[in-house]
Amino acid sequence: MSTRTRIQDVALELFAERGYDKTSLREISERLGMTKASLYYHFKSKDDIVHSIVDDFLAAVDEIVEWSRGQTPTPQAQCELIERYGKVIRSQGAPLLRFIMENQPAMRVHKAGDAMRSRMQALFDFVADPADPLPVQLRSRMAFYALHSSPILMADVDATADEVFDAACDVALSMIRNEPVPSKPVETDVP
Repeated sequence: MSTRTRIQDVALELFAERGYDKTSLREISERLGMTKASLYYHFKSKDDIVHSIVDDFLAAVDEIVEWSRGQTPTPQAQCELIERYGKVIRSQGAPLLRFIMENQPAMRVHKAGDAMRSRMQALFDFVADPADPLPVQLRSRMAFYALHSSPILMADVDATADEVFDAACDVALSMIRNEPVPSKPVETDVP
């Protein structure tokens, strides 16, 4: 593992544990067992670290966006986009997702957050037809939320990360396909 990758991984851990705003470069360097000067050699600020992490993620998302530009948004192509995006999410892992989900206020004002929003909008535009009823549009967009939030929502479940991502992909695909959600009758104590 490269020093750059180690720094990114440790920074993500700390950002997820303490929050972006409450984590200092000193804490990152201490956890890594390196001096601040060594850390500065690779990254000049926390913002630089976040940019590097998000840039790696966005490069993979850009490939999906570029692929989608050459496709007609048929249900099959929309499902393929979700599968491709699911693979990117899986490869980036839970720490990045946890960081993004738990540090949304910081990401809203960070340049990296703007870049992520523009990419997500391109993905939304591919899977959600503006002519569809609002519930269908919402369901299509929520497919991405299923992928993003699954590591956090399922953290207390006895399942591997792969099992959680597989389930999240299944849920996301069912949302894109607009499949009915199975329902069980609600039991009540009232006769």
